[in-house]
Amino acid sequence: MTLAHGKGAPPGEPFCIDARAAADRFLASPALGEATRRAYGSDVGEFCGWLEERGTDLAAVDVRALADYVAWLGGARRGKKLAPATISRKLAAVRAFLRHALGPDRVPDARLAPRRGRRLPDAPGAAEIEQMLEALEGDSPVAVRNRALVELVYSAGLRSAEAVGLDLGDVDFEQELVHIRRAKGGKERVVPLGEEAALWLGRYLREARPSLAKGANDALFLSARGRRLDTSTLRRIVPHPHRLRHAFATHLLDGGADLRTIQELLGHSSLSTTQVYSHVDPRHLRRVYDRSHPRS
Repeated sequence: MTLAHGKGAPPGEPFCIDARAAADRFLASPALGEATRRAYGSDVGEFCGWLEERGTDLAAVDVRALADYVAWLGGARRGKKLAPATISRKLAAVRAFLRHALGPDRVPDARLAPRRGRRLPDAPGAAEIEQMLEALEGDSPVAVRNRALVELVYSAGLRSAEAVGLDLGDVDFEQELVHIRRAKGGKERVVPLGEEAALWLGRYLREARPSLAKGANDALFLSARGRRLDTSTLRRIVPHPHRLRHAFATHLLDGGADLRTIQELLGHSSLSTTQVYSHVDPRHLRRVYDRSHPRS
């Protein structure tokens, strides 16, 4: 880290750090992936500009400075109020930058970002799911692949990246299980393979995948060129595939599944993440209460 005295500062005064140069070093770090580097670039640049406008040196950033920055993002930022999720993202980028430039001990860990409002999952109903699946009817290899993919995402509650990341060996037809090895945060789990999903996957493997395969490739779902699908392909098939995951959880809850079971099936590390589904349908809570409480 390169430190220098501020202009005209006598010896013994606190060191100053060139924020722009520190940002360049941070963004050039090999520890950052290309996507992360792009995402951090504008947020860190904006923070450096804010420091320059205030005349605040990077070395002087403390919890009060960060709180002022968050307040600026939330209200005074060119008259445009940002959403809590956007502020949290920007603050995370700035914290990563400060850890690199100043060291982890200098980065305040106080909660500064505004709390996000609770947003209930937008879960399609059973009738909408049926319409969605019926719209994928077709006998071409790609059509059969699309139907099998969407059936599996809904049946197993998969994230988009988990679905396209599956290999052939991850589906166990004998045990009727799907092994999710590339789950978010490195958490592995096993989920049941539903009957409809198994039927469509079997048809896909027999009738469609052989004509899509162009060589040795262990990916379960292949593109027309024989390559592993990416998440953008799934989004073209179903504009908002994460709604299928919400439907998976909501329909299980409506059917009587407990939140702990749903937590395991979704791969949530915390039950608090899963508890949002308990607010989707108050009628479910009433049914559970009536069935379980001795004084109901």
